[in-house]
Amino acid sequence: MPLNLDSVSQQIDALAADLQAQGQDRAQRLLLALQTLASADGHALNRKHDAGRFAWPAPRLPASPSAHFAAPAAPSDYRALATDGSHIDVERHLAARCALVNISKVMLQYGQNPGARLESTPTLYTGDSLSLKVPQTAQEYPLEGPLMGIQRSIDEVVALAELAEDTAGDASRLYRDRLPTLALIDGSLILWGPADQQYPDEIRRTLLEERLIPALARLQALNDKGPLALAAYVSLPSSAGVANALRLAHCPYPAPQCDQYCGHLRAGDRPCDNVGGLLDRDLMAQTLAPGERSALFESASSIVERFYQGHEVSFFYLNAGDEIARVEVPAWVANNDALLDLAHAAVLDQCRRGLGYPAAIMEAHEQAVINGHERELFCQMVEEALAGSRLPVYTSGKAWSKRTRWV
Repeated sequence: MPLNLDSVSQQIDALAADLQAQGQDRAQRLLLALQTLASADGHALNRKHDAGRFAWPAPRLPASPSAHFAAPAAPSDYRALATDGSHIDVERHLAARCALVNISKVMLQYGQNPGARLESTPTLYTGDSLSLKVPQTAQEYPLEGPLMGIQRSIDEVVALAELAEDTAGDASRLYRDRLPTLALIDGSLILWGPADQQYPDEIRRTLLEERLIPALARLQALNDKGPLALAAYVSLPSSAGVANALRLAHCPYPAPQCDQYCGHLRAGDRPCDNVGGLLDRDLMAQTLAPGERSALFESASSIVERFYQGHEVSFFYLNAGDEIARVEVPAWVANNDALLDLAHAAVLDQCRRGLGYPAAIMEAHEQAVINGHERELFCQMVEEALAGSRLPVYTSGKAWSKRTRWV
């Protein structure tokens, strides 16, 4: 039976009416939040941040959280690097237990010696490579689902370090001066979210300390050969950390204790709710002119604090013209004015060249994506290889039924 679109339409109309009714209240909260942002003393709010315990994550604030900066001119000669990945996860309906990861590498060079490098490399995971062993124990975790997603994201950063090292020598032979380089990651630099807390610290150390951090260090070391700024681009960010930090300004207690003081109150009745329920991009859309970036904010992630030593993550918001984007940078970019300016200017230039989205990331995605037809061919190739080796080829009734139209 097809989807009852009449019923869906009625429910969508009710949703639209509900959102319209909430609009006036939201506009009032946004106006007050903007006033709070403009007058906020970052140091004072950080003291309340450090003294309290509250129910929502918030970054540490700079002295002037409302500061904004015009874009420096992008270098006429520079290089943009990006990697991306796509994968076919372990599928229990497939005839063999395996997974496929496809990682792309893209280099776009601008200026007097323009050029491009576009490639992708597929890797088949099977057997022992499909599990992660906890060191000094007999426990193993299957490399599938969320864990495969984390592994692939780290593979992308490792590939970015390899690409940067490969191209650093090529550029030095063409240019008398050191060629500026922007190395781009699609998404966040923080590759371990709250949903991944099910895995033990040993797995985190294996993936983060032994693979991710060395890759970040390799990128940092390339600054000896020429300025290289690493940046992660988050399109349409759903973060609310800065907006949440403004709640501290409306908390009447010098050391906020949400559970103790306000745990008995309903959402909407707490003192800080008069600026609650907003996203950072709501604030920045009213604060930043096209091309401008916000002040730098320090990530409050416990994973960053524990595992990213020397590569702690800061972020700023960028008015890229068509959207407010979140741009994350490691400490060695955040603490270097020249590299921070390079990240700001080159990311903005990439967005302009990509009609609103960084051109290098867009090309990396095109090289990495595994489309639906290719996924079907992969399954067929696995089955044909097993059959050719006279191994049993089997599948589930569910998978067979999806391939067979009988009604």
